[in-house]
Amino acid sequence: MKQILVFGAGKSAGALIDQLLVDSVKHDWNIVVADANRELILEKLSGHSRGVAKAMDIMDVDLRFDLIQESDLVISLLPPHLHLLVAKDCLKASKSLLTASYIDDEMRSLEKEINEKGLLFLCEMGLDPGIDHMSIMDMIDKINQKGGKITSLMSHCGGLVAPESDDNPWHYKISWNPRNVVLAGKSGAIYKKDGQIIEESYDSVFNPERTIQIQYKDLQLGFYPNRNSIPYITLYGLPDAHQFVRTTLRYPGFISGWKNLIELKLTDESIHYDTDGMSIQAFFTKHFLQVNFNQWLDNQLQLRLNKSQDLLEAMEKATSNDDRIITSSVLADQMESANNLLKQLFFLGLEDDKTLINKGNMNAAQILQFILEEKWKLNASDKDMVVMLHEIDFELEGSKQHMKSELVVIGENSQKTAMAKTVGLPLAIAAKMIMTGQLNARGLMIPTDESIYKPVLKELESYNIVFTESIIAY
Repeated sequence: MKQILVFGAGKSAGALIDQLLVDSVKHDWNIVVADANRELILEKLSGHSRGVAKAMDIMDVDLRFDLIQESDLVISLLPPHLHLLVAKDCLKASKSLLTASYIDDEMRSLEKEINEKGLLFLCEMGLDPGIDHMSIMDMIDKINQKGGKITSLMSHCGGLVAPESDDNPWHYKISWNPRNVVLAGKSGAIYKKDGQIIEESYDSVFNPERTIQIQYKDLQLGFYPNRNSIPYITLYGLPDAHQFVRTTLRYPGFISGWKNLIELKLTDESIHYDTDGMSIQAFFTKHFLQVNFNQWLDNQLQLRLNKSQDLLEAMEKATSNDDRIITSSVLADQMESANNLLKQLFFLGLEDDKTLINKGNMNAAQILQFILEEKWKLNASDKDMVVMLHEIDFELEGSKQHMKSELVVIGENSQKTAMAKTVGLPLAIAAKMIMTGQLNARGLMIPTDESIYKPVLKELESYNIVFTESIIAY
């Protein structure tokens, strides 16, 4: 009997495991799920006759290799830095590998051996990266078939809280790996704009003035550039595009708030504290003394006041008294912005003297992750939301045209999330294609080949993961 091995039973694993179990009955497979948390595995398997639980430490070299050697296909949902352990064992055992994570330099270093052994290591096969690649390639195909020339591509994606469950001043709840939330943006961003390569540092990535509008409920969302977009220009076959950027979506209030956390060094990995017996309130008190919080807050309030007063004075010189009523609302908005800043910090626990951290020596970023996991939990009935929007400008027969493709997926509850669905189902579909011989590709790949993205996108539609497309001419 054939066997698929899944490493990881965390937040994004539910839909993947569910679908693999459904397919296992049709195709006579066993699904082995390995994780450090046995209860989490059993919860995901729900007593299914084809499911096998393996509680293990991923650093157990012998057990890890034995599980891989016994399997026909391996799927890793582990944190990205652990993929290499699994990948090397897969090479040693001559097994193909699926992941939803980016191909990094370490994985790239294995490419020659992957090719020599005739294996498929298919990475970036989740949501973002994953569905974004596939849906963009599908759009590019349609434009190329018409003879269009693509001049600009902006790809936006984000895991958000659904509007009906948005009830905190951050407008965010965690539906995926919390460590990735804390580390977001740390490597800065590289993208192309107006024909130039733009590099942004961590300090400048989170800019609340960058916004877009989506059709769904006419929502306004903020975005920040995501990692290094440049390699995808070649992978997508768009060397002539003067603009190319991949971004992450959040509600605007989140982006301004996260910028504040960076400035307050709450994402810093060099500042350490002994957290045993320390409450969240005590941590903030100690940390804010170290970073001179009062001075920072005074500066923030003064900046807002100066910005509002400058605008007010300029408007007063140029407008009638009636218009000054409008400008007074600008001042109120700026003061409300400062108020939201404080609301966000209080929501994280400035006065929480009950919740103890008790995790030994930790850096500020690790403590922040602990706090966010406490404060940004999805309640049982909460729904998350995945939004993806691609915008492509192209020229066709002398006409400039703009193509948009929008995807919105709403989760069912805190367990059956939109994030788990959109990360897990592409992996499950690819696994089935490999196991049944429908996909015979080899090498280190991402899903930009039509032999992968066309059938996967088609099957995703049966799960109501469907894009809405529109084209307008300028």
